[in-house]
Amino acid sequence: MRKSTTPAPAAPADVAQATAVADTLDVIRDAAATAAAADPAQAPPADEAPVTGQRVKRKEDLRLLTGHGQYVSDLQLPRMLHVAFLRSPYGHARIDSVDATEARRLPGVHAVFTGDMPEFKSVPLRARSALPSYVETEQPILAWEKARFAGETLAAVVADDRYRAEDGIERIAVKYEPLPATVSAWAEPEVPVHDAAPDNVLLQRTFDTGNVPEELEKAHLVVERELITNRHAGNPMECRAGVALWDAADEKLTFWSGTQIPHLARNMIAELLGLPEGNVRVIAPDVGGGFGVKAVLYPEDVALCLIARQMRGTPVKWVEDRSEHLLAATHAREHRYLVKAGFAEDGRLLALQADVRCNVGAYSVYPWTAGIEPLMAGGLLSGPYRLQHYQCTVRGVTTNTSPSGPYRGVARPASVFAMESLLDGAGRELGISALEMRRRNLIQPSDIPYRMPSRLVDDSGWYGECLEKAVEIIDYDAFRTEQEHRRRTGGNPIGLGLACYNELTGLGRAAAAGPRMPFRTGHDACTVRINPDGRVTVLSGVTAQGQGLETTMAQVVADAVGVPYDDVEVRIGDTNESLWGFGAFSSRQAVIGGGAAHRSGNAVRDKALDLAAKLFDIPLAELRLAGGQIRRAGKPEPVASLAEIARVAYLESNRLPEGVEPGLEATRFYDPIRGAFAAGAQAAVLEIDRSTGELRILKWVCVEDAGRVINPMIVDGQIAGSIAQGLGGTLYEHLIYDESGNLTTGTLMDYLMPTSAEIPELTIGHVSHPADNPVGVRGVGEGGTLGPNACVAGAVSDALGITITQLPITPARIWEALR
Repeated sequence: MRKSTTPAPAAPADVAQATAVADTLDVIRDAAATAAAADPAQAPPADEAPVTGQRVKRKEDLRLLTGHGQYVSDLQLPRMLHVAFLRSPYGHARIDSVDATEARRLPGVHAVFTGDMPEFKSVPLRARSALPSYVETEQPILAWEKARFAGETLAAVVADDRYRAEDGIERIAVKYEPLPATVSAWAEPEVPVHDAAPDNVLLQRTFDTGNVPEELEKAHLVVERELITNRHAGNPMECRAGVALWDAADEKLTFWSGTQIPHLARNMIAELLGLPEGNVRVIAPDVGGGFGVKAVLYPEDVALCLIARQMRGTPVKWVEDRSEHLLAATHAREHRYLVKAGFAEDGRLLALQADVRCNVGAYSVYPWTAGIEPLMAGGLLSGPYRLQHYQCTVRGVTTNTSPSGPYRGVARPASVFAMESLLDGAGRELGISALEMRRRNLIQPSDIPYRMPSRLVDDSGWYGECLEKAVEIIDYDAFRTEQEHRRRTGGNPIGLGLACYNELTGLGRAAAAGPRMPFRTGHDACTVRINPDGRVTVLSGVTAQGQGLETTMAQVVADAVGVPYDDVEVRIGDTNESLWGFGAFSSRQAVIGGGAAHRSGNAVRDKALDLAAKLFDIPLAELRLAGGQIRRAGKPEPVASLAEIARVAYLESNRLPEGVEPGLEATRFYDPIRGAFAAGAQAAVLEIDRSTGELRILKWVCVEDAGRVINPMIVDGQIAGSIAQGLGGTLYEHLIYDESGNLTTGTLMDYLMPTSAEIPELTIGHVSHPADNPVGVRGVGEGGTLGPNACVAGAVSDALGITITQLPITPARIWEALR
C-alpha cells in the first residue's frame, strides 16, 4: 500500500541551524562512515550508535502479534458482573417515567440504576469554558427528565453476564413524550435542545484582523462558496470499554479504560465522585485505536464508577458493541462554511471572510466543550497562507444528535477543504494554475515566526519545500501532458488536486487554540530510573492506542541516557506509576512526552556520570556514557559499566562519596510553551468515469516535515493511516439522521468505511527541519487527514470543470454534477 521516499531524520537543531537544511540522516551516516574510514579510532562501537532515527524492532509487537495483548475486554476479575445500558430510541423526548420493576425480578440481574436515583442525579457532567459567549449546560450520567439524542443512556442493568443484562434492558418500561427534533445546525429549532440556549447556539466567537470589508471592495476578484462537510467518526477497531472496582475498605476506585487521557480521567472522576485524587487509579492497558473518540470522559465511564461504588467490591464491566458506538460515541466534522475571499490580479490572497457553523450535537462534550471544533476551524482556517485581513465568526450549534468531540485532525480536514477550494476557484477565474496560486501565497521561511490572523505563531515556513517535493514526486509535467492527450482523444478524464496545510502539534500552554477550559494542556512528566543491574525503566505520562510509543520513548531515552535500546523498558497508561501526562491528542506526545523523556534521561545520565567521576577521581568533563559503558576521553577501555555504577548507587552505599544520595532516578516535566507547526502538502491524480461518476485514484503523494524523525517506520505508518482515515471521510463515511433524529446509518452495512482495497498506493516523502524542542520533533499523527478532502475535490474539478461543494464525494454526487 505504501512506498516511502523517507530520508532518515535530520541532524540535531544546532547542526541544522548551521547548515540551514538537515535533509536526511542518510547524509549524516555517510559522513560518519567516511570519517570512520579515514580514522577508525573515531568510529563508535556498534552498540553505541544512536537509535533515534532507526527502524528498530517495536517493543509492542511481540505481545500484540502473538495474541498476548491485554485489552479491557480481556480483563477477568473474580465475581465480575456485566453492565448493559438502556438507550433512548427518540432523538428528542421528555421522560415521564422509568419503571424497572420487571427488570429487577429477572434471574441473574443484580441491580438496575436509573437517572432519577440521587447518586446519579447529583453528578452531571458540566464542560466549562471561560469564553464570554459560552452557554454552559449539563449532561446527565443517565437521562431522567429529557432525552436529547437517540442513543442517550437512560438506565443501567447489572447482571451475571451481558446477555442477562440485555434481557433486563428489554424489561424496563419507559414512558416518553416525543418532541420535535432539530438535526441541522443551520436550521431554526422548533424546540431548543437546552432551555439555556433558545437559538441552540452554545458558543460564538469572531476572529477579526485588519479591514476585511475595505479589502474585499478593492479586490480584483472575489470568490464565494457555501461548503458543507459530512458528519462521520473515528470508529477505532476496539470500541469503548471499562471495568470499575471499588475497594470499600480503603474507599479507593480502580478504573480500567481504553482511554486516551488516563490522568485527566482520574482527575475528573475524583472530582465528580468527591474522592481524593490519590484514591482513584485509572489504567489504560493496550488500546485498539482512539483517534480522539476516546479522549472524552463519557457518561458511561462515570456510570460504571458510580455503579462499582454501589456494588461495594464487586467489579463491573461494560464493552460497547459497534451499533452502540456508531450511535452514542462522539461524532465530528459536520460543518457549513460560508466563505468569501478577495484576490489581487496576480493571485495574491488579500482578505478572507467566513461564517462557520459546526454541529456540536446534543451536549458540550466533557471536558473539551462545544468549542473544540468551531474554535479550531476559526483559528486555523487561513492555513499556511499569508493573510493580513481576516474576519471569521464561528458558532457551535447544539442539535438532537450524538455529541461531537475530538477526531483526528479536529476541524482542519474541513477548514483545509474550504481554504483550498477558494484558491482553486480563484485560480480558474484568474487563469493561474492551482500550483502557482499556492506558490504565490504560502508562508515562506523568511516570514518565520509568522503571526497568523488568529494570533497563533507559525514556526515552520517549509510549506513551499513540501509542495515542490510533492509536485516533483507526482511528476506534474508528465501528468499535464497525459491530461491533454486524454482530452484530445476522448479517454476518461484525469485531474490533479493539491492541498497544503499546517498541523499545529504539541500545543504548549501559550498556544491554546481551544475553548479556554479550566486547565492548560501544556506539559507532561517522565521518570527515568537506572536499576541496580544497569537497565533502565521509564515511567512515562504518554498513553498509546497503536502509535508505538513504547518503542519511540525507549529510543529517546536510550540515546539520552547512553544505553542500548534493548536495555530500556517503558511503562505507560497507569496513573499509579507515572506522575502526569495529559494524554493522546493534538499530535503532542512525541513533542511533549518525548521532550520530558529526553530531559529525564539526560538528568539521570548526569547523575551516573557524576557518581562515576567521584568514585574514580576523574574530572567529570572527561567522562561520557554510551552503550551502557562509562568511558574516559582518549582511553580505549571503559572505566566501568553502568551496571557497576548502579550497584554502588543502590547496594553498596558504603562506597557512596560524601554528599551523594543513593539511587539513580530523575523526573522532569516538559512544556514547549507554544508548540511546533508541521508543514505538509499532498497531491493526488484521479481518473473519473463520466458515465457512472466512479473515480479511481492513480497516484497519491504526501510530503511532511516531521522535524527530527525518531522512528521512520512509525512516522510513515502514522502518515499512511491518517491519509486512509481522511479518504474514508472524503469518499465514503457519512452519519445521517432523519428528521426525527434517528440515525439511519447505524451499522457497518450502511456506514461505509474504506478497506485496504480502496486505499491507493501511497508515496510518502519528508523534509526534515528540527523543531525548537529537546528532541527536535514535529507531530505527525493528524496531518495526513487534512489533505484528502481538498485533494479529491480539486482533482475532480480539474478533471471535469465542476465545483465540489458538499462531502462525501460519491459517484452519485459526481454524476449529478455532470448532468
